[in-house]
Amino acid sequence: MIRITQLKLPIKHSQEDMVNSIAKALKLSPQKIKDFTIIKKSIDARKNEIKYIYSVEVTIALEARENETTIVTRSRNENVSISERAQYEFIPYGTNKLNHRPVVVGTGPAGLFAAWLLAKHGYQPLVVERGYEVRKRVEAVEHFWKSNELNPECNVQFGEGGAGTFSDGKLNTLVKDISNRYRLVMETFVHHGASEDILYLNKPHIGTDKLRFVVENMRKEIVSLGGEVRFGTKLTNLIIEDNVLKGIELNYKEKLPCNVLIPAIGHSARDTFSMLLKNGLVLSPKAFAIGLRIEHKQSMISKSQYGSEYIHLPAADYKLTHQTQTGRGVYSFCMCPGGFVVNSSSEIGHMAVNGMSNYNRDEENANSAIVVTVQPEDFGGKDPLSGITFQRKWERVAYEAGKGLVPVQLFGDLLRGRESVTIGNVTPGIKGEYHLANLANCLPNEIIEALKEGILAFDRKIKGFADEEAVLAGVESRTSSPVRIHRNEAFESNIRGIYPCGEGAGYAGGITSAAIDGIKVFEAIAGCYKPDYE
Repeated sequence: MIRITQLKLPIKHSQEDMVNSIAKALKLSPQKIKDFTIIKKSIDARKNEIKYIYSVEVTIALEARENETTIVTRSRNENVSISERAQYEFIPYGTNKLNHRPVVVGTGPAGLFAAWLLAKHGYQPLVVERGYEVRKRVEAVEHFWKSNELNPECNVQFGEGGAGTFSDGKLNTLVKDISNRYRLVMETFVHHGASEDILYLNKPHIGTDKLRFVVENMRKEIVSLGGEVRFGTKLTNLIIEDNVLKGIELNYKEKLPCNVLIPAIGHSARDTFSMLLKNGLVLSPKAFAIGLRIEHKQSMISKSQYGSEYIHLPAADYKLTHQTQTGRGVYSFCMCPGGFVVNSSSEIGHMAVNGMSNYNRDEENANSAIVVTVQPEDFGGKDPLSGITFQRKWERVAYEAGKGLVPVQLFGDLLRGRESVTIGNVTPGIKGEYHLANLANCLPNEIIEALKEGILAFDRKIKGFADEEAVLAGVESRTSSPVRIHRNEAFESNIRGIYPCGEGAGYAGGITSAAIDGIKVFEAIAGCYKPDYE
């Protein structure tokens, strides 16, 4: 198959325009183009005329004595080549006997992919999840948003699919895909219900509405392959002898023999982190970022990014960074075009927010976290869980500022240090009730000052970003895990048989990288053990 890159077309182009452009690149007549597949699609908005840029794979109607190589050579086009796309391949080669089925804790992307691959290769994993299956979870979360009655075991952080289930479902990664793990993740998501466009969009996303069905379908396949999934089931203790895992305790009562445990617990399982620390696992505090979420009208963001043509294009996103005068970095995080700010609290008496978009990204507002990196020295202690203590402190303050609801403030009022008393031209798009407040006391002063400076600086890149009526909500404290669970090159912790995995363990940052880490942990286990159950 022939691959063409840097194929540029107007934003309002037809299928015929695409075929003609392909034919021109190959110096062929359009009639010889049998078929094409889009491999990558992005938007070039840097010039006055906005264009789509494609990479495609093309099937040609070949004549006698003609092959794809001769067509590539004859095209004399540096953007034309023979496609050499490879597939993910891994064959388990472990020889050590595994007496008991592996146990995966958590159904976020890391745990889900580890369990799915274990099931596909005959390991019959047991998967435990403290929250509910996704349909019941959605009901519990929507009840919380309407009533403010929090279920600490099933919420935006806990339940089938992990925290990503209530997000934009972004699938960006900076990981080079030499092993084709990234491709496996994307193809697996599509096979289980995600839109095919995630295979080629430059900035793919699933959308919270579609991701819910994807994780449910993956769980059903795990079960069909001999795995077992238990909801409402929390890992509460470990049974360790001579630094080797022998078993686990579930829900404070059930004890199971276990040789291999994959804690893919996510970044908010604070009680589980404490339990692991008490059982002798080596943990350390890890840098993360904290800040506020900001809302603007999506039309303003899109028009700033694309000009008047924005009405013909998908909702625009942005990625912004700024270095403050004091040396702190401020940046946008988890930007949600056409989405919602959501109350993502997981502990009673604490307030945390996040962002969420459906696949169509067609809500009125854009929102993003504007955050500042904090280091272990900012936490005020050397305890491995000091980052969690730091998060809890400011989440409690935010809860009090909002009188138990999401505290909200206009940016102009934050600049002036006063509580907001009314909403301006941006109506908050918040899942959960909100309360007008003063966010100035909801984060350390140096963080608030960095956020002010950063937002004003971002206005020079997106005119209107520092609109005094832009809506702020707090606090965004769950950007990544504040803890790292140490593991060696074999992906094993200091306790033999325990394989920390994913974002919560400190080895990923988002859906895709967490899924890839789940794949790596599967490979480590399958490269050591073979299933041999009685």
